[in-house]
Amino acid sequence: MRIDLFHMERTQCLYENAVEFNLSESGVLPMQVQELLDGARDPGWLHALRLKYPASNGSETLRERIALFYGNAGRDNVQVTNGGSEANYVAFWGLLEKGDRVAVMIPNYLQTWGLARAFAGHADPFRLVERREGGRGSKREFGRAGASGGRPAGASDGGGARWALDVDSLERAVTKKTRVILVTNPNNPTGAVLNEEEMDAIVRAARRVNAWIVADEVYRGAEVCRDGEISRDAGVPGPTSPTFWGRYDKVLITAGLSKAFGLPGLRIGWIVGPAKTVARLCSYHDYLTLTPTYLSDRFAEIVMEPTRREAILARTRGIIRRNLPRLESWIRTHDDIFSYLPPRAGAIATIGYNLPIGSVALFDRLRLERSVLVTPGAHFGIGRYIRIGYGYDVEYLLNGLARIDETLDELKRGRARRGARPRRSPGPRRRRAAAAGRQSRRGLSRVTA
Repeated sequence: MRIDLFHMERTQCLYENAVEFNLSESGVLPMQVQELLDGARDPGWLHALRLKYPASNGSETLRERIALFYGNAGRDNVQVTNGGSEANYVAFWGLLEKGDRVAVMIPNYLQTWGLARAFAGHADPFRLVERREGGRGSKREFGRAGASGGRPAGASDGGGARWALDVDSLERAVTKKTRVILVTNPNNPTGAVLNEEEMDAIVRAARRVNAWIVADEVYRGAEVCRDGEISRDAGVPGPTSPTFWGRYDKVLITAGLSKAFGLPGLRIGWIVGPAKTVARLCSYHDYLTLTPTYLSDRFAEIVMEPTRREAILARTRGIIRRNLPRLESWIRTHDDIFSYLPPRAGAIATIGYNLPIGSVALFDRLRLERSVLVTPGAHFGIGRYIRIGYGYDVEYLLNGLARIDETLDELKRGRARRGARPRRSPGPRRRRAAAAGRQSRRGLSRVTA
């Protein structure tokens, strides 16, 4: 079986420890082991553990506590995996056969795009769009403006706009051959959160063709809005994003402790779904890592105890709410080239830019010339955007942003010099090359956007 190169993870594996400023991280500052042990009934229990095999699907206590995070679920609805990525892998492997199709939300963490193409052979995009509340005319398809470079500047406060589900593209993507609809909610990279109307539209589309919904909810719990606040997205209440669990009988939730919980090193993920389906997926997990690690399972029991869980999520939200205003202040200093809609969840911000450089080229230039790692929009299936993580030390973030300033200023000066030159009419060879480039981009959009 051949599988697409997972560009985002491959570049992070290669470069995240080779730069001075890694702003590609998508979680918050990880917790220390001592923070987890503080308040435990007997912190000495750790020294007495024997490092045996744990239960292959996770301990009963852990599965019961994960189920509580979703309401109407029990331990038989839960399969514990090694990270959310393995949860996605097991779910897609277990659900798909060659000839199936998968409708995938774009922009997205493209692991699931690659898995869909590997296991089923076909992936069909449906999109988030940038929509001003109450104004259809202001709708802009996410990524297409980036492909041409023609985006409005000066929208760094969002201006009442939000990332919204393009229901028309969903309807086109979901056909009678669709086996799975993949949703990431809250979304990576935009931090968007679907409202109730949009979630209902996805359920209706799935019900129409009897498809499964796989909802990656790994950022659920990392909301920006404060307790009791209504977020700037209409119909999305704080503090915790709504879940797809319980909305339809063919739903699998994938999630884990890496993002909202600030515990990526534990490598604990999970699948929540119908008990019979979860039991069947366990047999697929047998061919992969077989079990979670014993220590991670025990630590995760502590994390998912309801009172402790809410305290940890409060820590995450506190980091996000303190750091995001500092990032947004920096974004406003580049209102002449940036467009930006604030994230509703997650320690990630996606920023559009109007500069004569593609997102991968900008990513490479920042890495090589400034020793700064960001994530390019191309790695999410979109155009001239970068994603910046802001969940770690804020001074570290600001120092990395200062390095980015140097490159942005150089690019602005270069654009100004080119703009001052008289434009020549392109010759036949240049016109043919431009037409070939447009055709190539159209083909790429069918694959990644």
